[in-house]
Amino acid sequence: MTQPVRLHSLPRRATAQALTIGNFDGVHLGHQKLLDGMAGCGLPRAVLTFEPLPRELFLGDRAPIRLSSLREKMAALLHYGAEQVVCARFDTALAALSAEDFVEQILLRRLRVRELFVGHDFRFGAQRRGDFALLQRMGKRHGFAVHEQPPYLLDGRRVSSTGIRQFLEQGDLAQAARWLGRPYTVCGRVRKGDQLGRELGFPTANLPLAHRPLPLRGIFAGRLHSTVGNWNAAISIGLRPTVQGNSLVLEAHCLDADSPNLYGKLVGVELLHKLRDEEKYPNLDVLIAAIQQDVKNVRQFFSTHDIESPWITKAL
Repeated sequence: MTQPVRLHSLPRRATAQALTIGNFDGVHLGHQKLLDGMAGCGLPRAVLTFEPLPRELFLGDRAPIRLSSLREKMAALLHYGAEQVVCARFDTALAALSAEDFVEQILLRRLRVRELFVGHDFRFGAQRRGDFALLQRMGKRHGFAVHEQPPYLLDGRRVSSTGIRQFLEQGDLAQAARWLGRPYTVCGRVRKGDQLGRELGFPTANLPLAHRPLPLRGIFAGRLHSTVGNWNAAISIGLRPTVQGNSLVLEAHCLDADSPNLYGKLVGVELLHKLRDEEKYPNLDVLIAAIQQDVKNVRQFFSTHDIESPWITKAL
């Protein structure tokens, strides 16, 4: 997968371009509308985003859980029309930069913006003092145009990352997918686990999540996508309490797969339907029976749902 361009590594004479700025957590329908607005300007389309997210610098462990990793965000931004993704390290120095200096030093000198597209609630610069009005004034002074995207409404509600996070926490994957414009997907490299699933008759592809908490847990019907194949899957996200697990992990049991070797491979796991919450069972026999029922329920789900080829396969 293509990596984002780091702001500090951009050439000093970058090409004049159209630009949008933001966290783009989840790259939902509102973000996609913002990207669509850049299509007719006749300039290369670039996105400036941040790592870590500003709220993570300011709030630390109290920051909301991300919808998407940088890798997932990058894949979605490119899929929906961005030609370049630039990532700026958000640290105390950048946070202290005044709005005027942010425009002059970053937008003009580094990114050579000619058309700037921002959301209706965009704020920037030290103490978030920069807004659309300031951008308009500086645009007139320095020769760049500024466009503001109004809120994107669906069923009368403003689409937002916060709303999607709430849907996921509630297990409402269908509504989350509507606001995202695609199924909620987790990407990562498959790591070797303790092989317990294989011993129980249900081998799994494991994505450790100790450093990447997700806004949902439980047992799901979904799809695993990789460069070597795509499979319907029974998916667990949790701590595995029955076997005294102590770290968060995503485990995907691929249905009808002939033992694919996915170790070390980058995969995308789409979560399509929540079956139930994670439970602790008294012994392995009861756990096996529960997994057997989960697999049966996953098969039933796919017998009544036609799933299109996903966007994520292009990014793996």
